[in-house]
Amino acid sequence: MQNLIDILSQKTSLKKEHIKNILKLLDEGSTIPFIARYRKELSGGASDEDLREFELIYIGAKNLLERKAEVLRLIEERATLSDVIRKSIEEADSLRVLEDIYRPFKESKNTRATVAIKNGLTPLANTLQSAKLSRSEFITEAKKFVKGDVKSIDEAIDGAKDILAQRYSESPRERSVLRESMLKFATLETKKTKSFKEDGVFKNLAGKSEKIAYIPAYRYLAIMRGVREKELSVKIVTDLERLEQNIRRFKIPSHASSSSEILFEAYQDGLKRLLLPSLEREVHSIVKERADLSSINVFGKNLTQLLMTPPITPRVILGVDPAYVSGCKLAVIDESSNYLASAVIYPTQPRNDYEGSKRVVLDLVKKHSITSVAIGNGTGSRETQEFFAKLIEEEKLSLGYTVVSEAGASVYSASKIAQDEYPKLDVTIRGAISIADRLRDPMAALVKIDAKSLGIGEYQHDVDQKLLSKRLDDVTGDLVNRVGVDLNSASAFLLSHIAGIGLKVAQNIVKYRQTNGAFKTKSELLKVKGLGKKAYEQAAGFVRVKDGKNIFDNSGIHPESYDVAKKLDLVELQNLDLHSKANELNVGFETLKDIVKELIKPGFDPREELPSIVFKKGLTNIEMLQEGSVISGIVRNITDFGAFVDIGLKNDGMIHISKMSEKRIKHPFELLSINQHLPSIRVVSVDFKTQKVELSLI
Repeated sequence: MQNLIDILSQKTSLKKEHIKNILKLLDEGSTIPFIARYRKELSGGASDEDLREFELIYIGAKNLLERKAEVLRLIEERATLSDVIRKSIEEADSLRVLEDIYRPFKESKNTRATVAIKNGLTPLANTLQSAKLSRSEFITEAKKFVKGDVKSIDEAIDGAKDILAQRYSESPRERSVLRESMLKFATLETKKTKSFKEDGVFKNLAGKSEKIAYIPAYRYLAIMRGVREKELSVKIVTDLERLEQNIRRFKIPSHASSSSEILFEAYQDGLKRLLLPSLEREVHSIVKERADLSSINVFGKNLTQLLMTPPITPRVILGVDPAYVSGCKLAVIDESSNYLASAVIYPTQPRNDYEGSKRVVLDLVKKHSITSVAIGNGTGSRETQEFFAKLIEEEKLSLGYTVVSEAGASVYSASKIAQDEYPKLDVTIRGAISIADRLRDPMAALVKIDAKSLGIGEYQHDVDQKLLSKRLDDVTGDLVNRVGVDLNSASAFLLSHIAGIGLKVAQNIVKYRQTNGAFKTKSELLKVKGLGKKAYEQAAGFVRVKDGKNIFDNSGIHPESYDVAKKLDLVELQNLDLHSKANELNVGFETLKDIVKELIKPGFDPREELPSIVFKKGLTNIEMLQEGSVISGIVRNITDFGAFVDIGLKNDGMIHISKMSEKRIKHPFELLSINQHLPSIRVVSVDFKTQKVELSLI
């Protein structure tokens, strides 16, 4: 049987030696971030994204090999395992192909075919399949089987046909060919149900017919949501006439006598009653898997861009959670995200208390030297922005404000994490703190919130939840490790994403520093309860100790490489011949390259290379917009079909993918990223009733 290494080398671009090394490292308990960053020589320089893909392929290949062994055992227990079947099992390259091979050997339920077999009609079915007899000769042959539970010639013939119908439907080749044909040529038709809402969310999806091969992931997920909500019905339509012609052409022997029509009826029944319904379910499953992966991939990319948004430091920030009747909640945090003060103002309707709100804000700005304002984009955001824009202009304040997505702020404020962090504060104030925090350090703030609550995906509740959670956890962990975490200021939740450290150990780290004071060295981690040598090896390179005893502790250099780092002349780093130096120091080239990079830019944060948040001074009101207006905005969410842009209104404007470039693009990610500032966007249309704005970059 093909071994695991061979399968992985065929399905990935990695060399066999690197595959063996990666599997050994994983088996020893190494994490993917650790392998990607500190074992480049062993992994062939595979990135964390490469290794995540490898991990999925590895799990799939392992499951395939295990299932092959199980199928071989089951067939040997129930029938004679021929060399042909054994070879086809060993060569199966997917679970679906393997299950096609195994299907005829499964213990069937009480089907029409099993009843016919029990009644001894298999020889008659074999005779019919050979098609050597004329119709009259076959009927004469069928008379011999009229006995026991078979009461007539018609029952005997029908039983033989049932056996052949099941054989046809269980043929691996027939299933494979027809499945691929359906995926390429079949169409998906949608119809209204009795409970269809004419003006509902599915109004544009009813009465449609589209080739399955061309249906975008988001549209398929939307259609199937309509099916679940009983507003739509779907049907996969194939060219039945062509399929039946193929049966006559390829399944009926050329020497067939007049009994060929009975044989055709058997295969036709197998096609319509058994094979097509079974494959329709499989095709839905395949298309759903593809749609899930596409949607989850978009979600992962959005999360990557959101978490990699550069932090705003060092600034004292005022977080504002807008509202109408209950007032705008304010919270002030300092440069280290420590909570300083809170208040409530009523600058919006129904109170419209501009003067009172102005006094409160000016007092906070003066007392705490506030330099930036983060305003949530929820209810009342536009009016709150108007208030700050007017206040800044009137008072000539050196104060900039920006709009921050508040998606998930309410989830965080009511969570146990928030209760533990701010036990004496009201949930509404915690929400304002979260808004300020996600401006100061988006990654540190947003890892505390379930990524599915951040408003950056599409049809997130319709996809495979287990797969989605894994993808988002992987993305979060990889990014946190890529950036690095301050051991003395990070929350337990942020620390829990560091390689080798779970939430329990992360909580122990926080307790340790609360009891013993700030960490002076990374090696002090070994004194933390539950953190052993293996966990330390995995985590040490990704944590930082600022102002500690060892200068290297505030870098991404792993402690195992400190001796190498000490031997380098800092003055000569820029002109260093890395290859010869690596040989001299007996260290890997990639490892030395990373050490030098860390020494040239100590404390480097990869987020610093990305565009920073844009602060506003003015605001666009929807009443001022018209077709052709040119405005600015910030990208908040990206989907397969377009991007949603915060333009300062209650609802985000939408740029369809067709309006992004004069050149054809495959996906909005080619041009846009989360939190990207778009200085010049053209308004295509404004619907004042629904408050929807269509935008264009062309």
